[in-house]
Amino acid sequence: MQTHFLFPHRYKRIGAFIFLPAIILGLFTLIFNWEPDWLNGKLPGLFTSDIFSNKNTFAIVETNLLNEILGLLTIVGGILFGFSKEKEEDEFIRQIRTESLVWAIYVNYAILALAMLFCFDFAFLWVMIFNLFTPLLFFIIRFRWSLSKLKNQSNEE
Repeated sequence: MQTHFLFPHRYKRIGAFIFLPAIILGLFTLIFNWEPDWLNGKLPGLFTSDIFSNKNTFAIVETNLLNEILGLLTIVGGILFGFSKEKEEDEFIRQIRTESLVWAIYVNYAILALAMLFCFDFAFLWVMIFNLFTPLLFFIIRFRWSLSKLKNQSNEE
């Protein structure tokens, strides 16, 4: 069976080594508001605005790059980890992968719908920030859980 759009199996380990520390460090920076000074810098911004100032297009923004770096590492690591082939990729694994992806999207949008009803102002902004990463996280959790359940069932037989 030909699998399209999946990375080779060897990228799974690389993705895990990127994804898991990025998630942990990202949560740490959010909880403790940690931003190292050596990551302060100026970057070009396409669309920028401060809370009490004018909106700018194509402006230079002074920011701490930690959040951007961790966000990119989370995305790249999660995609490599979640969408790399298994050692033995067959039609059943493909079905589990598809079901996990659909399940992750359903759960993600159910949470988002609840947040639209019950979260407002900056709380909703935080929900939207987390919502950037939750489909990938939910997919990985569900896919890994389904594979481990399958492995346990085959070991019992």
